[in-house]
Order: sequence, then structure tokens, then C-alpha cells
Amino acid sequence: MSEQDANRETTEASAYDVEAIQEKWRAVWDELDLFAADDSVVLSGTKEKRYALTMFPYPSGDLHMGHAEVMALHDVMARYWRMKGYEVLNPMGWDSFGLPAENAAIKNDTHPATYTYANIDTQFESFKRYGVSFDWARRFNTSDPAYYHWTQWLFLKLREAGLAYRKNSPVNWCPNDQTVLANEQVVDGACERCGAEVTKRELTQWYFRTTQYAQELLDSLDDLAPTWPSKVVNAQRNWIGRSEGAHVTFEVASTGSTTVPPITVFTTRPDTIFGTTFMVVAVDAPLAEELVTDEHRAAFETYRDEIRKASDIDRLATDRAKTGVDLGVFAVNPVTGARMPVWATDYVLADYGTGAVMGVPGGDQRDWEFATAMGLPIVRTTQPPADFDGEAFAGEGPAVNSPAAGVESELDINGLAVEEAKRATIEYLEKIGRGTGTVNFRLRDWLLSRQRYWGAPIPIIHCPVDGEVPVPEEQLPVLLPDLKGADLKPRGTSPLGAATEWKTVACPTCGGPAERDTDTMDTFVDSSWYFLRYVSPHDETQAFDSTLANAWGPIDLYVGGDEHAVLHLLYSRFFTKALRDMGLITWDEPFSSYLSQGKVLNQGRKMSKSLGNGVSLGDQLAEFGVDAVRLTLVFASPPEDNIDWADVSPAGSLRFLQRALRLSGDVDSAAGTSPEGGDVALRRVTHHVVHEAERLLDSHRFNVVVARTMELVNAARKAIDSGCGADDPAVREAVETVAILLSLVAPYTAEEMWSRLGHEPGIAGVPWPTVDEALLVEESVTAVVQIKGKVKARLEVAPDISEADLEAAALADPTIAGLIAGETVRKVIVRAPKLVNIVV
Repeated sequence: MSEQDANRETTEASAYDVEAIQEKWRAVWDELDLFAADDSVVLSGTKEKRYALTMFPYPSGDLHMGHAEVMALHDVMARYWRMKGYEVLNPMGWDSFGLPAENAAIKNDTHPATYTYANIDTQFESFKRYGVSFDWARRFNTSDPAYYHWTQWLFLKLREAGLAYRKNSPVNWCPNDQTVLANEQVVDGACERCGAEVTKRELTQWYFRTTQYAQELLDSLDDLAPTWPSKVVNAQRNWIGRSEGAHVTFEVASTGSTTVPPITVFTTRPDTIFGTTFMVVAVDAPLAEELVTDEHRAAFETYRDEIRKASDIDRLATDRAKTGVDLGVFAVNPVTGARMPVWATDYVLADYGTGAVMGVPGGDQRDWEFATAMGLPIVRTTQPPADFDGEAFAGEGPAVNSPAAGVESELDINGLAVEEAKRATIEYLEKIGRGTGTVNFRLRDWLLSRQRYWGAPIPIIHCPVDGEVPVPEEQLPVLLPDLKGADLKPRGTSPLGAATEWKTVACPTCGGPAERDTDTMDTFVDSSWYFLRYVSPHDETQAFDSTLANAWGPIDLYVGGDEHAVLHLLYSRFFTKALRDMGLITWDEPFSSYLSQGKVLNQGRKMSKSLGNGVSLGDQLAEFGVDAVRLTLVFASPPEDNIDWADVSPAGSLRFLQRALRLSGDVDSAAGTSPEGGDVALRRVTHHVVHEAERLLDSHRFNVVVARTMELVNAARKAIDSGCGADDPAVREAVETVAILLSLVAPYTAEEMWSRLGHEPGIAGVPWPTVDEALLVEESVTAVVQIKGKVKARLEVAPDISEADLEAAALADPTIAGLIAGETVRKVIVRAPKLVNIVV
């Protein structure tokens, strides 16, 4: 940059009042209401729709850098689609129930709503300042009675369909927060929120029957794979965890007069049954309690109480030492009659399969480690390859020791390949009545009960005569009683249990004394259908308008983080399929396309005040302005990659925006609006940039779109400064295109540019530029000529030049001819029209 340019940019920077421009255009946008979605044009088919959605935030304080990134990325596509002529639904609300608000209320002796709605007001103002193109007329909060009325209604509909039920089961329990935790909320045996050591507890809880849709949830991932990140698809596949195999029944040898139940296991490798040398039962499964003998009971109960402190995730960790306790009974192998000891252990889960596993140490690494630790026999039943040097072998190979020499059995699968051996084994087990072929899933039903206050009450009344009675629809919503402060302190059961007046009701069926259910729903229930409420957010007669839901749905692009790759997405998919089967919507999947953004780090680590690397979004916005922060986040990397704030430059982004804005002031207001006849070279650059931007936007390469926009700014500045003339209509075309492209990322600067170019406000409603295909055809291209891989010359040639002509031109070039004079040309490699490489 020349000294003159530097001085000019310094002068422009001092005149570029970021705050004034933001305030000026925010007021105008509020008045214009640019982003309201029109239902009628979608219902009539007048315009094609696009539903753009980003995961709505939890109101825990003001917006942070993570919010800033996801909103900036999301807004690029919402604004682009609007310019492309689509009717865009782009709503926003708040996921406002949850434990943080309740804990804050206890600490400050207030109501959770006080904390929640104050933060919502703060975030709303920050969103408006940030300039995201949301349709604010559709906003709602999941803690509003007008919303959770319909959450409760949907719960009852799912229960009517047999998809909601109540049962007693062991659950993860946080003794500090006094509530149930999902497995994913337990980290290294501790509560992810408060760090307390998690224990196991038997509770009667409400569940959604997600397993009923396990196969469809798995199959539908094939349709989502092209438009979802592969890591998210794989995470869901693994979580659903389909396994084909067999249920096998092992009789338990008599222990005297006591009747002992048989042990049924699920195995994906029934062909390895000859290698079963022991049985393991989940220590917290009812079966273990039934099997243990009196002389082993004390050791069993001590072990069980210790293991209940561990989470399921910890118990399944591959690096966890294998432990167990002998139950004192023996199971009988159905194909050999051999007796095997039965152990209780921690590496089998009570609610996976049957809670019992046949121990095949030769074919399963966990079983190998357990057998080694306990001194149990190991028999290999699948022949590994000659170069195998591991322990357990679970791969393909012929069956061996099935049966072993000297072992009597009617079944002999020695030498068979795995699949053939599995079929033969299942057929034999079915023949003797000791097994059946079956499919199993890792997915378990969704535990939705929470023993806390700030959530949607479960709309069930418990009557000693009529049992579980749904709250009549006309009595919905079941409102939360007015509790705060000390009333909310954890007590081992829900705080609602102490609200006697609220809890005590008449049974809707018999009129007798009854009690409300005192648990509230997991907040994941609220977020599993919120995208449907946006289509008719103020409808007081129904959860959502099905006609509008079918017109707007499914969501065309969902933007969010990897932390929700399993639970939130899976639960939303379950809700969608269940509501489809109820006839409320017609589509199968909620999110047609999913964009997973990375994290914003600082100095290589997650931002944290305790680490001293926290970055305040408010401070960044105050110092550099909204547009510079948004531009920095979009330009830093592809959306899915992490951004390290220490490695980026919002100051550099601000300088670029100042250069772009200066262009709009340099365009002669009298310049013609028709670009024909203007500088052709500049017009080619403009149209190439627009053409490439469309492809890049459709593939979510937003950072490269910014790079191309920077190239266009440079080309326009060069054209002006080289004497092309500020009155050249090609310059106006280029600068208008810069403004339109920038409006996707830096809306305030773009609007100011648009105004200075003489246009009415509302650049967000301007049509996307039309590309002149003729300007995309290059008159010439630059061919690079190399000698032994090093560039020695450049030639301007026709785009359609043949390889023979390009080779001749290269060899005839005076520079090249002089360099190869006296040399022997061994080979000429030609890649027309861009490259010639001469090997001498």
C-alpha cells in the first residue's frame, strides 16, 4: 500500500463511525420489517420456501463468542436465500426451562423466571444489535405457559399412542442437584454441572418409547448422509447400535430347593458359543439378585453398592479394569452341557439387552480381560490369521474348537465361515428350544422425568382407584405453582411434592382424592418440537398448524454444534416420526440439511475466566463493531473447523470494511446504471466472483466467498486508481456487487454502502445479481512454462488451445528457446491450457 493510500485509509477510518452506522440502520430495519415470513405466498405456491433454523439459545447471561459464530454463519444462508427469491422462514426463541435458572433462584432467593426473563431481554437486545435477519414476530420461550401447554398436550398424545410410559429402574442420581441425570450428563463419574459424585438410585420414572422407532431412525440416516456431517451421522448410528444375532437361553444348575431362573443373553456371535467359559450378569440387574447364593450375598451387595457410584459411560470405558464377584451358581452350555460359573460384573449394563452376557474370552476383548483377571479358561473358536498377535480375535475366519476334540455335541460347525456358522448355530438352538435369531439395539428408551421445579409439569394425576389419569385437555396447561428461593432447594424428590395445595386434586375420572405427578419434563422435550411451533407461534387452539407445518417443513438448513450430535437431534427425529404417524405432519425427518459449526477457542483452549483466556463478545463488538466481528468469524475458517481467536484479526476485518465503504463514496453518483460499455476486464472479475460465490454458498464455503469479495474490492480499487474512472458504469456494478456480497456477512456496512450508492434502504431485499454467461468465457488464459519444474515463462493463450499448439508456442518462446539451447529435451508434459513442463 502506498503512503497516499495509507493516509487516505487512516482518514476514512476516523470518519467511519461504527456505532453511529449501527444505530442508524438498526432503527431503519426495525421500521422496514424486512425479515417477516409471509405464510400466504408459501401456501399458495407463489414462491418457493426455505426454512432456515439455528439451535435456539439457553438464556444464561448475555450472548458469547459461540453464539456470535453460529449466528453469523446461519445468517449468511438466510440472507442469501432471500436474495435468491425464496420466501424465508428464519425464527428465533429461547430454550428457557432448565437447572441453571433454578439454581440461580435458590442462590438469590428469587423465582427462576426472574433470572430467565431478565437474561432473555438482555440476549434479545444483543441479537438485535448483532443484526441477524430473524423474524422476531415469531419469538417465544419454552417456559411460557402458552408454549408448555402444548408440550404437555404432546406428552398426552404420545402416551395415547403407547409411546410414553412409567416404570421403576436404576438411574444416575446427582446428590447435590438432587435430580436424575442422563448418561451424557455424567463425566468421569461426576455430575457435569456441579461435579458431585453420581450414584445409582431406583426410581419410578417416565419414559418415551424411542426404541419403537430404532430401525427407522437408523435406516433414515442413509437419506441424511449426503447433507449431514459424516461424524454426526456416525455418532447417531453408533448410539442406535443395531446388532443382529440371537437370544440364547442357559439353564442354571440346581442350587438345592431354590428355583433359579434361566439366563437369557443376546449375542451377535452365536457361532462362538463353544468358547463360552463363564457367564456375566450386570451387578445391578434384578437377575443378579435372584441368582446369588446366600454364602456369596454379602460380597455381592458390597460390590453392587460400590459399582452404583459409576456412570454407564465409565463402566463401559475400554481402559477400565475388569472387576466382578462370583454369584456361586453355574450355568449349563446348551450345546455341550458343560457347567460354567456365573459372575456379577460392572462391564455389563442392566438395561442393555437382557443384562447378561455369555463370556467368550477368545472372541471378545472385555471378556478376555475379565477371564485373565479372574483366572478363567480361554478357548478360541475362530481361527485368526497367521500374523495375528493380539489377544481376543473377533474377526472373520473358520470356526475351530466348535466342538473341541473330545467334546460331545450334536452341533459341529468346525471349518465354517462366520456367517454360515452363525446360521447353523441359530438353526440348532431354535431346533432344541434354546434360542432364536433376533435383532437388538443399543438405543434405550428416553428417560424424561426430572425431580426439579423449573420445567414443564407432567400432566398426569395419580388416583388410588383409577391409577394414572391424564389431565383433561381443557385443563391444560398444568401451571407451575409459584415457588421460589428456599422452596426450590433439592430434597431428594421434586420440590413440587411439597406444594400440597397444588399437588392435591380431584381425580378427573372418579372425583375422589388424588395427586398430581410431581416430576417435570427433561428440557430436551421442549426442544424436540420447537421448530414446529414457529410456523404458528401465537395459535391458542393447537400446538401448531399442520397445514403451515407441511408447507414450511422440513427445515432446509439447521445450524448448530457437535455437542448435540446425538441427543437433541435424535429426540427431534423421534418426535417428527411419531407426529407423522399421528397424522399431524407429512414429512419423515425434521432437518434436511445440517451444518455443524466448530468452537471458538483462545490460545488453543476453550475460553474460560479461570484460564485467563476468556474473550467478551461485548468488548469485541464495542472495540471493532458488529460487522468486523461477524466478518472475522466467517472468514477465519470453514464453518466446521474451530477458530482460535488469538490467531485472527478483527482489526484487520475492520480495515477491510473501511476500504469497501470507501469504494461506495468514490463512485460518481452520475454514473450510468447500465454496465454495458464499461470496463470489460472489471466486469469479467465481477461476474466471475458472483458465479463462484453461488457455488461456494451452496456448499457452505463461506470463508472463500469472503476471500472472493476481497478480490473484487481490490479489482474495483485498482480500476478506479488506474484511471478507469469513478464514472465508469462497470465500477458502479462492481461496487454494488461488493455491497450485496457483504450484506450476507457485514449488513451494516453493506447498507451504508447501498445508501451512498444512491439506493433506497433495504439491501437485504435486493435480488441476487444476474450473471452474464458471456462474461464468464475467458478470451485468454495464462499458461505457465516450467523447465525441470521451475517457472521460466508465462504465455497468454486461447482457452481452447490444443496441447500440440501449446507445446509449439512454449518451445518457440524466446526466453524458453534460449534456456534450452544446447540441451536435450527428454520430455514435454502439456496440460492445456495452463501448463507446460519441459524436462531437459
